[in-house]
Amino acid sequence: MTGAFGRAVLGIALLSAMDALIKAMAARYPTFEITFLRFAFGTLVAGAVLAVRRPGWPTRETVVANSWRALLVVITATSFFYALGRLPLAEAQALAFLAPVFIAFFGVVLLRERVDGRIVGALLVGFAGMAVIVHGSGTSGGERSWDGIAAALAAAVTYALSMVMLRARATRDRVETIVFFQNVGPALVLAAPAAAVWTPPLVSDLWLFLAIGCLGTIGHLILATAFARVEAARLAPLEYTALIWAVALGYLFFGEVPSLQTLAGGALIVLGALATARR
Repeated sequence: MTGAFGRAVLGIALLSAMDALIKAMAARYPTFEITFLRFAFGTLVAGAVLAVRRPGWPTRETVVANSWRALLVVITATSFFYALGRLPLAEAQALAFLAPVFIAFFGVVLLRERVDGRIVGALLVGFAGMAVIVHGSGTSGGERSWDGIAAALAAAVTYALSMVMLRARATRDRVETIVFFQNVGPALVLAAPAAAVWTPPLVSDLWLFLAIGCLGTIGHLILATAFARVEAARLAPLEYTALIWAVALGYLFFGEVPSLQTLAGGALIVLGALATARR
């Protein structure tokens, strides 16, 4: 079980690095184009993994279920990438931290998972940390980007649903197959919208898009192996560790200095994550 928690934390760290690169790209390229290129390059990486591992042909049930999940991934990625371009990195992550609450909720409702008092307490502590951050952001005097906030919240709901579906499929399908569908499906869906707003990318930026695809694909591969071993509700609070990466990357690459509220909320978030990881 400890290995699953470690994998989840590593996967989240890689995805946080991907988010930072996407935020950098958001100033130069439309959201649909960024999202398409993320999944197009991700498809190349996932396809290479698939070719090496050779998990076999998927069943009809696998194709249908993972295709539905791919639609949720499209909504999640497009919404969150838009939010990254409108909000500070830490604030976008903080708003997205409603996702673990929804993951635990959907895990109980859809997967009939059991949630004990410690898990509920850990979720509440993490949620309190998120609330502290949002309150501090709201009193900073800056203009709020309500469309960015709405996009981040929408991403939280659809991300939670997609992760619960990941938990359901990870016990039936090979991880390589799941992640391949998670990339190729959104790439196909987003091809037309991306073409409509296409801005020719610089050659130097293509390498960054390749890095985005690698980070996203490898991060989700690692997360999928974790969700195959541990209930979704137990892994949910570990999503909060992304705030640590968001604060660090926001400061290093975008000069975003975290407020005292962000640091206090981050402490609560880490406390909640540690509580759920205990045996």
